Amino acid sequence: MIRAALITLVTTAAVPALAEPADAVKVGPTSYTPAFPVSPADRDRTVPAFWIDREPVTNAQYAAFVAATPSWRRDRVKPLFADARYLSHWRSTDELGERARPDAPVVQVSWFAARAFCADRGGRLPTEAEWEVVAAASPTERDASHDPAWSAQILAWYGEPTPAVIPAITHRANAWGVADLHGLVWEWVEDFGSSLVGAEAGSLCGAEAAAAKDPRAYATFMRFAFRGSLAARFTTPNLGFRCAYDEVQR
Repeated sequence: MIRAALITLVTTAAVPALAEPADAVKVGPTSYTPAFPVSPADRDRTVPAFWIDREPVTNAQYAAFVAATPSWRRDRVKPLFADARYLSHWRSTDELGERARPDAPVVQVSWFAARAFCADRGGRLPTEAEWEVVAAASPTERDASHDPAWSAQILAWYGEPTPAVIPAITHRANAWGVADLHGLVWEWVEDFGSSLVGAEAGSLCGAEAAAAKDPRAYATFMRFAFRGSLAARFTTPNLGFRCAYDEVQR
């Protein structure tokens, strides 16, 4: 009840629209089966057509949002909606500084903040199923989940420490035309709290995931585990986001 009230408060606030929405591409309709399905209904689940930003939201784009919506400045945001690390890598409340490149993905933003940004754009955060469908693509295949080389590439990035300064977006797109889902930052999804929910998922451990025959399983487990560790007000130095849009909106 409290969470629903907070979501309503954040997404229905009247805020000025951004001058230009992010470039987005259409995905689907398609099907999606989680790496760790918890019920028969999870297998070959239909994902309706949707649109998703080609690239993650950048510091420059988020700074424009904050300038137009002062309630999301780090000195004004309510503690209920973001923890103390919110935008802490910016030099000041309205200046990016050397630790936040304008063309790099914005990080240190909460789920509430990401959701408010996307709503201001006429969109929303992608669902976990939508994000995973797009993230399964390599530069040449829309579903490269069974490509060991591609899985190894993703796992290699997961093993790297987060740099002090997040690099600029690369513009290198996958087969859907979506860039930087892997290699720069993790990303918020709308239903992040639903990861690994259920009796079967609850019994899954990292060792079991690592031993899975499917080489994508461990990388997927790491994403699910990371999402499951989050709360809506949390911010981290390697967690950003991009927006999605329902087919009827575009």
